[in-house]
Amino acid sequence: MEPKKLKRLLEDVEQGRLTAQQAYEALKLLPFEDLEFAKVDHHRALRTGFPEVIYAPGKTVEQIVEIASALRAKGHDVLVTRIDPAAAAILESALPESRYHQLGRVATLAGKRRRASGKGQIAVVAAGTADLPVAEEAAVTAEFFGNRVQRVHDVGVAGLHRLLAHLDTLRRARVIIVVAGMEGALPSVVAGLVDRPVIAVPTSIGYGASFGGLAALLAMLNSCAAGVTVVNIDNGFGAAVAATLINRS
Repeated sequence: MEPKKLKRLLEDVEQGRLTAQQAYEALKLLPFEDLEFAKVDHHRALRTGFPEVIYAPGKTVEQIVEIASALRAKGHDVLVTRIDPAAAAILESALPESRYHQLGRVATLAGKRRRASGKGQIAVVAAGTADLPVAEEAAVTAEFFGNRVQRVHDVGVAGLHRLLAHLDTLRRARVIIVVAGMEGALPSVVAGLVDRPVIAVPTSIGYGASFGGLAALLAMLNSCAAGVTVVNIDNGFGAAVAATLINRS
């Protein structure tokens, strides 16, 4: 249940449009719903401003569908991350309103079209084409949570002039998510050019000595540009949530 829906429910009781028993029936599953294999947190949107999100790896398709159905039944929009095409197809068959964003490996189930609720725009910047799956996870997640998103692709430090061509876009953004693998240098460059919060996302892209993204992670943590915030390797979702909170404040 979202804050607006809870307020409307209480107003309906106050105005006599609902009985106390009807309100109780609507509220009794508010904290969570026990599906045995999962406890679906219907209260999360009230606590944090975000509904529960389904992380697909490690779950069966049947579990994903049941959790998503439980969330939709209570009026929540649904976001499923890291879902493969086969599982997404089964989800779409069970819940036809779902949409699969294949590049970002994200499925979304939303009711009416969301209005942008963020105060400004979030820029999602990808260093290379190989970083796009993580960048798109961040972009789709940010849009799902009501942000206007501007994508800037393939502007890594191997050709810095490509980044400078998008400087106006970066400076117009309220928050910038920068996604990079290899040596992970791009967030430092971006942060040195703008007066905006920069959230750095290291990716697992690179040759052997990149150690699955560890080299990029350490480079970003040791950035000489002040104020760069770093999330975990390949965590486009986490970057988008942090950016959304900044953009709402």
